Amino acid sequence: ACWKTYVARNVGRPQADMIRCLAMGVLGIGLYSVGHSEDALSVQEAQYPMMKRLGAPEQELLTVQCNLASTYLALGRDEDCLRVRRDVYSGRLKLLGDEHLGTLSAAHNYTSALHLLKRYEEAKAFTRKVIPVARRVLG
Repeated sequence: ACWKTYVARNVGRPQADMIRCLAMGVLGIGLYSVGHSEDALSVQEAQYPMMKRLGAPEQELLTVQCNLASTYLALGRDEDCLRVRRDVYSGRLKLLGDEHLGTLSAAHNYTSALHLLKRYEEAKAFTRKVIPVARRVLG
């Protein structure tokens, strides 16, 4: 009852829309976690454009994309996973720089997707570019 009252009072207000987006994120992750990947996908694919429209920070958009890539992978949509992982890496590189742990994590995810698709030469070339940075940052 409280939630219905809150939503009714806040329809069309930006803060209510952002709360709805965050709730969608929790729902999507929950569905994914219990193996309902198809349902998670529909939630995540709706969440991303909504957050973008509302002007969510780029870092949050990249996190949503990262979750979406994992769902694509769980559904066997490997090419979609690769495309999104590449976008997340590029986004984090621009936003955070090459030495940030988030960027290095995205690089690892992208390399894993390349490996999964048996694109070994691309994976090797990309890894050779990232390893010196990882060594410098991680020691």
